[in-house]
Amino acid sequence: MPRLEEHCWSRSCASRVESNHFSGGNWVASRAEEMMSIVTTVLSNAYGSLHSVRTANLIRRGLVLFTVGVVLALVLNLLQLQRNVTLFPEEVMATLFSSAWWIPPCCGTAAAVVGLLYPCIDSHLGEPHKFKREWASVMRCIAVFVGINHASAKLHFANNAQLSLTLAALSLGLWWTFDRSRSGFGLGIGTAFLATVITQLLVYNGVYQYTYPDFLYVRSWLPCIFFSGGVTVGNIGRQLAMGGVEKLHND
Repeated sequence: MPRLEEHCWSRSCASRVESNHFSGGNWVASRAEEMMSIVTTVLSNAYGSLHSVRTANLIRRGLVLFTVGVVLALVLNLLQLQRNVTLFPEEVMATLFSSAWWIPPCCGTAAAVVGLLYPCIDSHLGEPHKFKREWASVMRCIAVFVGINHASAKLHFANNAQLSLTLAALSLGLWWTFDRSRSGFGLGIGTAFLATVITQLLVYNGVYQYTYPDFLYVRSWLPCIFFSGGVTVGNIGRQLAMGGVEKLHND
């Protein structure tokens, strides 16, 4: 009998120990699950907040670039019209803004796309552009771009080839002075090619025309204008992106 009682007592003690171990393991598991849940929630909220901030920053940059493109289009288109470089049908020339009303929004959209694309390409290539990254340099780049457009409408040469070579040298000088990146040069070339093809199609379909065309339906210096415009808008986009990154770090 004493042995039977001792055996029963030892079995009950063992069962209590196992029960305590089991309950302790459950407590640790529940606490670990709670901690993982808290960490997951915090990370999810942080990611959502960061994503919303980046989205808002992207939209803000796009709106700024769109506005810049619209303003430049209005100014430069007016300059071309005054110098009779481009001609529109008389029925759409009633007022300044009814003439080619589609040009400002199209140029604004193109500026937003190109300006947002430049920093994305830099990030993809792993080559952050840091050459002359200040607003003073960007404003000088805009001034030079407007000057190149003014020269295309005002300067008179013996033939268009001389004017095209001059504007090509000025455009390359603008890139070398304010950019000097491979991505900037490549995107400038791509922008010039695509914009020139679109312009050729518009002129071919009679939307408007150029006086004295010497490169199919347009002027031979037009790709130089598009190239310098792409570089200029790209610099604006890069500067806006750099300001957005600094603001994110400060937050």
